[in-house]
Amino acid sequence: MNATITGIGLMTPVGRTPSEAYDALLHGRSGIVKPPEDHPIANSVELAGILPPFDAGDLTKGPDGKVMDRTVILAQLTAADALADAGLVVGDNVDPERIGIIVGGVGGMATLEQQVLSRAERGRAAVSPYLLTGILPNMPAARVAIRHGIRGYTSSVGTACASGAQAIADAVRLIRSGEVDVVVCGASEAPLFPTFAETFANARALARGWDDPAEASRPFDVRRNGFVLSEGAALLVLESTEHAASRGAAGYADVAGYGVNSDAHHPTAPRPDGEGAAACMRLAMASGRIRPEQVGYVNAHGTSTKLGDVAESVAIGKAFGEHRPAVSSTKALTGHMLGTSGVVEAVAAVGAITTGLLPPTYHLDDPDPACPLDHVRKEPRDVRLEYALSNSFGFGGQNVSLLLGTASTPIRRAPLIGGPSAISAPRHAPRGT
Repeated sequence: MNATITGIGLMTPVGRTPSEAYDALLHGRSGIVKPPEDHPIANSVELAGILPPFDAGDLTKGPDGKVMDRTVILAQLTAADALADAGLVVGDNVDPERIGIIVGGVGGMATLEQQVLSRAERGRAAVSPYLLTGILPNMPAARVAIRHGIRGYTSSVGTACASGAQAIADAVRLIRSGEVDVVVCGASEAPLFPTFAETFANARALARGWDDPAEASRPFDVRRNGFVLSEGAALLVLESTEHAASRGAAGYADVAGYGVNSDAHHPTAPRPDGEGAAACMRLAMASGRIRPEQVGYVNAHGTSTKLGDVAESVAIGKAFGEHRPAVSSTKALTGHMLGTSGVVEAVAAVGAITTGLLPPTYHLDDPDPACPLDHVRKEPRDVRLEYALSNSFGFGGQNVSLLLGTASTPIRRAPLIGGPSAISAPRHAPRGT
């Protein structure tokens, strides 16, 4: 049973809609800035990927809403966008018991920090009785379920920077098993608050010393000196192809396979030999029953760190052998949105499949010799693409690879840069069709 993406909701530093975000990734519009003076992390980090202002509507009204964490707000807004994009109304064209939701992320730690500071300043009375509904990691999924009447499988995923991609992998597994027909899946992350940002800064993991913020995130480049912390949310509507076809829904692309495993190596560092990540990519291709040479593009995890970029390069070499797929990292423009990154990067792979244009790794001026890949850089590359792979790796050695392919629905959504509601065939038909 195929799992098809029929709806996308995004809130990213480079765009709010799939077409807007993908156009930015193709043409180099960065979302990385120096935090303004009134931002909570202005004195904590040099650079960040910050969302443009948005209207939260009625989500923050009432006593409960006052301690509703930003992760919950972002999840609710992107879920509404994704369901609307898919043309789904729970209880109307999808059974409430046959739709699930899985949202990854670290939870409402910004709200926890604010409440701890309030208690330190004003004592016990300052602690909100609604605190738990603001900080629990299952609250983004729960709030979406409550708002839309989703009564099927519900879960949260906490596998660090791989959590959004793993939410998608888990959704594919549920759909393939026949347990549900539809899953809203992805991640929501709001890490731009002092304590969280400063732990990375103190570990010297963040990019620093750049006059132009847009040039700071430079995956695979010899001058890279750390990643850029960003916020964002991204949720997909993943649907069995049969269910989508029965209601005449158009698909963006299929999640044709997935791999999930562990390095079992170190709490923060990847395996230098790349074997865990390589095995994960092999699992994804085996899950989709394809050969390595059928994958034409890899959207890399590529965070712009010294160890991570090299380990992933080694892993890609091991997974594909003599075949050299094109590789790029879109974190050069978005920064690192933690668990959300894997979802946005899966959307970038969808964009590559539907348009035939590969987004480059911007700012990759001088590729590190330790990262001997077929880098897409400086400008988009025009290709005929059958399958794409999207990698996400997290602390604790968590590895997830998603295999994306052409939508198997009778009707297909237009390429991501072709407009939000148009329906058409891909720019390039996949090989063999």
